[in-house]
Amino acid sequence: MTTERCRAVLCAAALVICCSRTAAAQPVAESPPAPPSEASLLAPPTAEKPIVVRASFQLLSVTEIGDEAEKIAFSGILTLVWKDARQAFDPAKEGASERVFSGNYQFNEIAPGWYPQVTLANSLGQYDSRAVVLRVRPDGTSTLSEEFDGVAKVALDIRRFPFDRQRLELVFRAFGFDVTEMMLTAEPHSAAADRSLIEMPQWSLEGIEASTRTMHAEDSGGMGAASAFVVALDVKRQPLFMVRLVVVPLCLIVVLSWSVFWMDRSSVGDRMAVSFVGILTAVAYQITLVGIVPNVSYFTLMNGFLNLSFMLMCATVVINLYVGALDKRGHERGDRVDRRCRWLFPVAYFGINALMLAAAFLVS
Repeated sequence: MTTERCRAVLCAAALVICCSRTAAAQPVAESPPAPPSEASLLAPPTAEKPIVVRASFQLLSVTEIGDEAEKIAFSGILTLVWKDARQAFDPAKEGASERVFSGNYQFNEIAPGWYPQVTLANSLGQYDSRAVVLRVRPDGTSTLSEEFDGVAKVALDIRRFPFDRQRLELVFRAFGFDVTEMMLTAEPHSAAADRSLIEMPQWSLEGIEASTRTMHAEDSGGMGAASAFVVALDVKRQPLFMVRLVVVPLCLIVVLSWSVFWMDRSSVGDRMAVSFVGILTAVAYQITLVGIVPNVSYFTLMNGFLNLSFMLMCATVVINLYVGALDKRGHERGDRVDRRCRWLFPVAYFGINALMLAAAFLVS
């Protein structure tokens, strides 16, 4: 009995040793990597720092350019492209070549990953999103496109009004991250617009281009300078409206006021009537143009034209009084004064206007 027990114990020990060797010889299966947590997906990717975001802008329309308020109301599409490897997926398993989150609900509620926020730094308060779509490629490349309406504060210099050109800037600034964390870049032709479809009252679009810069960002959640994507619009004012409404009619009125120099020097009353009709017409023009000509503190080309026209017509009153005084004294110098004024006034009027025009474009 003792011998049989010993044999049984030896057999059991041999069986245990064989099983342990077999288990040791088999490779241990590696456990699949744990998917990234929801908290880590909401933070910017750390593989590349700062993360590079390629920006582009498509101008759709310009509804207003305000001279006095120095603002531009526009609509456009802002597109941001970046790569986040955490968003990569297998298209065979997903059954789609890309993930698409279309509309505010899908983008805000369903899209699981981090995305860059960009604000209009020079906004005047209005920034209304109309449509948004996020596309994610299998390698994690994400494209976020948003169509919106906005009003931006711009710097206008209308000293050459109505022959001025302006460079209007739309400044899109990275929100919440400084340049050490997120960098906006602009590639060639990053800004575009169909000029045949852009209609602006009294303005024409000459060009559009994009660039990047850094700017103060403490008020946007960052700790230092933030990256900014700048879209510059080169626009030119169409002067035909002001020329046909103001310049040509007022020029004719001024020229007609010079008819007093061909009238009899003794008819002072008739000469004064013609001069005052021109002066009152010029005053009426200035009152009418209060709501049309920009009310700015500095001197514009149109202000110079209006003031010169008014002053020269007032000067005809002085000449009328002087010629009348000479006629009462029996002097014939009044005729000589009239003959000289027939060419002095036109030379002075058109000459000074030409000098103001040259100074506006050559000096400034």
